Amino acid sequence: MQEKEIGKITHYYGHLSVGIIELSDSLIVGESIHIKGHSSDFTQGVDSIQIEHANVPEAKTGDVIGIKLLQKVHPHDKVYKVIP
Repeated sequence: MQEKEIGKITHYYGHLSVGIIELSDSLIVGESIHIKGHSSDFTQGVDSIQIEHANVPEAKTGDVIGIKLLQKVHPHDKVYKVIP
């Protein structure tokens, strides 16, 4: 499987398990992402994407999005799109 870097974590809301990602490429609901950082390394599917608290089916380069995450992440963790 290939991976392409599509952004980085800018913030994590622990009480919501939501990560804020600044995108450098597009992301669509249903795709898989891999988050890798100093103490983070996991892959998960994207069930929903929010921009300004509104659900959207996809996000494009330059968007700042929120997604529900399975594990804790940290600012500057890199986000990769998993390409099947």
